[in-house]
Amino acid sequence: MINVTKTFLPPQEEFNAILKQAWDKKWITNRGNLVLELEKKLKTYLSVPNIIATTNGTLPLQIAIKALKLKGEIITTPFSYVATSSSIVWEGCIPVFVDIHPDYLTIDETKIESAITENTSAIIATHVFGNPCHVDKIEAIAKKHQLKVIYDAAHSFGVTYKGNSIFNYGDISACSFHATKLFHTGEGGAMFCNNQELFNTLFYLHNFGHDGPEQFQGLGINAKMSELQAAMGLAVLPYMGKILDERKRVINVYQRELIFSKLKPLIIRDNTNWNYSYYPVVFETEKQLKAAILELNKNNIYPRRYFYPSLNNLPYLKKVDMPVSESIAQTILCLPLSHDLNEASILKICEILNEIE
Repeated sequence: MINVTKTFLPPQEEFNAILKQAWDKKWITNRGNLVLELEKKLKTYLSVPNIIATTNGTLPLQIAIKALKLKGEIITTPFSYVATSSSIVWEGCIPVFVDIHPDYLTIDETKIESAITENTSAIIATHVFGNPCHVDKIEAIAKKHQLKVIYDAAHSFGVTYKGNSIFNYGDISACSFHATKLFHTGEGGAMFCNNQELFNTLFYLHNFGHDGPEQFQGLGINAKMSELQAAMGLAVLPYMGKILDERKRVINVYQRELIFSKLKPLIIRDNTNWNYSYYPVVFETEKQLKAAILELNKNNIYPRRYFYPSLNNLPYLKKVDMPVSESIAQTILCLPLSHDLNEASILKICEILNEIE
């Protein structure tokens, strides 16, 4: 079976050796040495000034909204994983959708200003498949209208834009370290913030509001990463060079073998050092997409319709038309991509897709 992705697992003996440190100390949660070591190493690897490791990638979005004291309307993208919109609703705010760019698949920055009202408090945008938003224009719009900016950077581990970590843009960025991601801790995530005062607020919020063992800065929640998760991250991190090289190899074969008169690939924004996190293709019609899935499944190959459906169709939100996002959601397919996908399998996938009428 070939799935859309495959979790990279480091040698078990290496993971166990790291995990033994927590066992020996009998300290498996509450920001032990492994979490602290992982945060230190990630700051260096990613070239970021601050990081808070968390137990998943959704809580950082919710905490970011809370930390910035957002109210009312938040402009966001309809083309993302559901957590982007659900976090807004969960925190009592209203998502206002702005359609996406048909090539980059990120929020269309040229349409943001027309969606701003007196009730708008922020923009939450997603770097889709690790492809950066137009962060320069979004920053200018936010500054002009005094809005906060949060980036859902779940797919963006290691991505740089204009030589700078993508996590250094916006007021707060959130990343996922889920098992399906490039870098993972089994389940996990992180928050990034350059403003030290705001970073301190994020830290308190992710740890019940604690200000020392017996004092509380204010309201908080539990989003702490465990030592068990950190051990996995410390075991995976040394292999990131290999993981990225192998995923690039897979994508190069797709790029060489697929017939792009029938398919449209993702266009990576200029000045981006991409991370090869996903390989989506867009069909001309949903009929072609469904035919491709059927043929691939017959060969024990399982791609994924991602993202589907467009979030403006969520049942708990008021329906609005987002023609580009809806069209892309109906015709986009993420192809299998993993560190050990062999060339014969890639060629088979390409052969099937090239024969779809």
